[in-house]
Amino acid sequence: MLVITIENPALTAAGLLGNFLSAMVVLAPVSTFYRICKKKSTESFQSVPYVVGLFSATMWVYYGLLTSDVLLLTINIAVCFIEVIYLFIFLLYAPPKSRIYTTKLIALINVGVFGCLILVSNLFIKESKRARITGGICASFAVSVFGAPLSIIRHVIRTKSVEYMPFSLSFFLTLSAIAWLSYGVLLKDPFVAVPNVFGFLLGITQIIVYLIYMNYNKKDDIDAKIGSQELPEKKSNPEGEACECGQMAEV
Repeated sequence: MLVITIENPALTAAGLLGNFLSAMVVLAPVSTFYRICKKKSTESFQSVPYVVGLFSATMWVYYGLLTSDVLLLTINIAVCFIEVIYLFIFLLYAPPKSRIYTTKLIALINVGVFGCLILVSNLFIKESKRARITGGICASFAVSVFGAPLSIIRHVIRTKSVEYMPFSLSFFLTLSAIAWLSYGVLLKDPFVAVPNVFGFLLGITQIIVYLIYMNYNKKDDIDAKIGSQELPEKKSNPEGEACECGQMAEV
């Protein structure tokens, strides 16, 4: 029976906090999808993160069922529901080419790969080993998902702009990783704890990079404004005085 016990209040508190913070993270793209609905266009947004997010959540739901972990189940069932809404909106407003690509991706990953894993797990893996193997798959995939934002960090360093790396998202990702790391340690579940070590380190890295570059463009704008104010006014050359290029002005 799936219940939340009070035998370990610290464990329950960490799990509940993890649920809340994870909900904040997964709800972060709401403004993006509001924009998509308002403009009736997906513009340059991609569906891959949401397809991957749905696959990750469904795997954690399966792991939660195997381990009878209600706190893992609650948040990941909610994430599945939210990701399905995101993908539905994306498919509704995506151009034909992107819609076909996303549909194929969902069929391949969320139906094909997930279905095969469930089938193999139930037919060929002993029940005593099922949770451990599923947990290993979830943890491995979670680490790879945590590694995905490294491209965003590289983009921020290259462009010296934090436009595409909101501080709030990095902040909640870091807090969420801390909560789930604590939950995994207290539960003595390495499949929950280990991926969140990487999540915590990545979150801290994102925050540091954000703090380094957050005012970089503002500084450039101020310098440019000051420079433009200090430029001398250009004088006319009615009498054929020398131009800045070193030639005589045409009269």
